[in-house]
Amino acid sequence: MEFQKNLLEYISQSILRAGETISVAEGVTSGCLQLAFSQMPNASLFFKGGMTTYTLPQKVKLLNVDKAEAEECDCVSENIARTMALNVAKLFETDWSIATTGYFTPIRNSMYKIFAYFSFSYKGEIILTKKLELHPKTQALNAQMYYTEFILGCFKSEINQLLILK
Repeated sequence: MEFQKNLLEYISQSILRAGETISVAEGVTSGCLQLAFSQMPNASLFFKGGMTTYTLPQKVKLLNVDKAEAEECDCVSENIARTMALNVAKLFETDWSIATTGYFTPIRNSMYKIFAYFSFSYKGEIILTKKLELHPKTQALNAQMYYTEFILGCFKSEINQLLILK
């Protein structure tokens, strides 16, 4: 798995320059974002860590996702992504956080579609939540890698907007 080097460097430099930190809570990306952050220059100075919460019980226990809500939507919704983002930032005490939830293979619960929700939090507030859909024939690993690259690209844009305003 290889990520765009310039994208990783840009994110690293931006967070370092601002003296801020980030954490990640992943479902659908299964650790790919954590891998990407670990590959960034000087990652240990700003990346405090992350977790892959793949099942409903773990999302409920570790990230305070509402159990009834999670059962209703199979843990896949905008609000679940937001809750994950806010709570992983609290848990790791970081300025930024990214959370993902969704499907990388078409199953009955996803109505045979492949899609993900991702959410960014900054200083305790959600700043972006989006849904990303892929063609149902996309291979699982390709879907996870595409989600990861797309999310990092969106994160770069959010960093640009927020840190330029500082």
